[in-house]
Amino acid sequence: MTVTVSVSIDVPSLAHGVAFYCAAFGFSKKSEPVPGVAVLQGLNIELCLLEKPAASKPSPKTSDQRRFERHWTPVHLDFHVADLHAALRQVEALGAKREQVFENPEHGSAAFCSDPFGHGFCLLERKSKP
Repeated sequence: MTVTVSVSIDVPSLAHGVAFYCAAFGFSKKSEPVPGVAVLQGLNIELCLLEKPAASKPSPKTSDQRRFERHWTPVHLDFHVADLHAALRQVEALGAKREQVFENPEHGSAAFCSDPFGHGFCLLERKSKP
């Protein structure tokens, strides 16, 4: 069996989502196969952004509603970066929020953040081995 993986993220504005993920992490838009969907590529993955309005239901079998203020989810993206503080400045300038930073000079520091749409993600600093 051959398996490939892509990650899909609901955003309230497709244009804003494309702008953030392309500028913050170097993705490029591969296609817009149907209205409200953009496929980005980069970092050896495809990221699919799905434009979904706030308060819409993620499934007809739930009473839950999409919300784009900060929310918790058990699944999030980790971006491994060479310079944590430079990456943090870049994502914050694009609308991400810094939530917590852990400094570890020996193994690499980490920042817990949320994108402009309330989705959590981490920046993990790569430390090269001496």
